[in-house]
Amino acid sequence: MADDKDVLRDVWFGRIPTSFTLYQDEITEREADPYYLLLPRVSYLTLVTDKVKKHFQKVMKQEDMGEMWLEYEGTSLKWHYPIGLLFDLHASNTALPWNITVHFQNFPEKDLLHCTSNYVIEAHFMSCIKEADVLKHKGQVINEMQKKDHKQLWMGLQNDKFDQFWAINRKLMEYSVEEGGFRYIPFRIYQTTSDRPFIQKLFRPVTAEGQTHTLGDLLKEMFSAAVTPNDGEKKYQVVIHGIEPMLETPLQWLSEHLSYPDNFLHISVIPMPTD
Repeated sequence: MADDKDVLRDVWFGRIPTSFTLYQDEITEREADPYYLLLPRVSYLTLVTDKVKKHFQKVMKQEDMGEMWLEYEGTSLKWHYPIGLLFDLHASNTALPWNITVHFQNFPEKDLLHCTSNYVIEAHFMSCIKEADVLKHKGQVINEMQKKDHKQLWMGLQNDKFDQFWAINRKLMEYSVEEGGFRYIPFRIYQTTSDRPFIQKLFRPVTAEGQTHTLGDLLKEMFSAAVTPNDGEKKYQVVIHGIEPMLETPLQWLSEHLSYPDNFLHISVIPMPTD
C-alpha cells in the first residue's frame, strides 16, 4: 500500500460541526436547549450520539421516550450509513453547523432500521468489511485474521483510535505487485434523486490490458451523467469525504486512501446547487 499516512489521518479525523435540536412536537417538562457535537465523518450516528440522548432525557419523562431517531430537513438519517456520507449526500451545500432534528416518537419503520445496541452496529460494520474483502481478495485476508483482529478493527472505530484501527486495516489494503491492485474495487454510488439506495457492481482497478482505471472511468460506466462533457455544463458534484476528487485519480489509490473504515468507497453524486 502506498505510504501516504497524512491522507489516511486527514480522512480519519474529519469532523462535522453539528447542532441537535429536539423536534417541536416532542413532549418536554421544560424547554430543551440544542446540543452541539463535532461528529466524526468515519463513524455512525448511533455510535456517537449517546450524549445527545442523555442531554434531551433531562427534559423528558421516560414514558415519552421511544427509540431515538434523527432527521435532516424531512429526510430520516440512516444510521447504517457513515456520517460523512449522510452529510455529503444531504447537506454538503448548506451552511454549518449541520442542523439535525431529534425524535423520540413515531419511529419511521419504512425508512430506518432499528438499532437497539452497539452490537447491531458492530455486526453491520463487520459484514461490510467482509463483503469488501470478498471483492478485493476473495475474502482470504479477513478470513485468515483471528477474532481478536476483527475486534481490534471494531474497537478502533468505536473508540476513535486511528493507530489501533490501521494496525489491522492495512492488511486489508495490501496486494502483490503481480496483481497490481485489488480484484475488484468495493464502491457504492449514491444519489438523492434516485429511488434505488445505491449503485454497486463489479469493477476492476485495471483494464484487461493493464491500464489504470480512474474515478472518471468508473462514473462513465456506472452513472455517465455525472461526467461533464468537454463542451457541456457541469450538472453534478462527485463527492467523497467532503471533497471532489479529480476524475483522473486512479481508482486503486482512492480505494486505499479514501475508503471509509468499512473498506468501501462511498461516492455521493449530488446535483449542482442552483443558487
